[in-house]
Amino acid sequence: FCTVFVNGKFCKNPKIVTAEDFFRPGLNVAGDTSNPVGSAVTAVNVNNLAGLNTLGISFARIDYAPYGLNPPHTHPRASEILVVLEGTLYVGFVLSNPGPNMKNKLLTKILQPGDVFVFPIGLIHFQLNVGKTNAVAFAGLSSQNPGVITIANAVFGSDPPINDNLLAKAFQVDKKVVDYLQSQFWWDNSYRLV
Repeated sequence: FCTVFVNGKFCKNPKIVTAEDFFRPGLNVAGDTSNPVGSAVTAVNVNNLAGLNTLGISFARIDYAPYGLNPPHTHPRASEILVVLEGTLYVGFVLSNPGPNMKNKLLTKILQPGDVFVFPIGLIHFQLNVGKTNAVAFAGLSSQNPGVITIANAVFGSDPPINDNLLAKAFQVDKKVVDYLQSQFWWDNSYRLV
């Protein structure tokens, strides 16, 4: 524990540090997956566990209802390693802009309990429960504050909205499609803090 302002957080004086600064209960409790995407992320990061400051790591529990989705998202400041505890997940990520005359390559895998998959820093990735029962996974992230950008929420649910003509041109769809998408409620399943 440091005694200065580091990584956007004040460090606690080492003379008054306690075990509680390095402890967080609650990852045994399933998140509420009764939402439109059918998943819930419970995060443990520097915002709710002070002892993570300067350590460069964080953690999350992800719960999935049957056919629940952790929607395409990215962590701008971290790579992620995911391990499945229960259920069957279809996971994948998309490589970044590959270059002229090349497509963005999608890498996917079906994971069973005990399987591990890595998502490189900043790449768009997702997990889908392809089973008829609940699924649970745990994720380690290589940042004390990895951040999360859920792609659909950011593009279609921004406040104020991104210009619909701009999005229609970018996605090469009719403006009515963009207007419809922007009128939807974009659920944020991410990062319930315990």
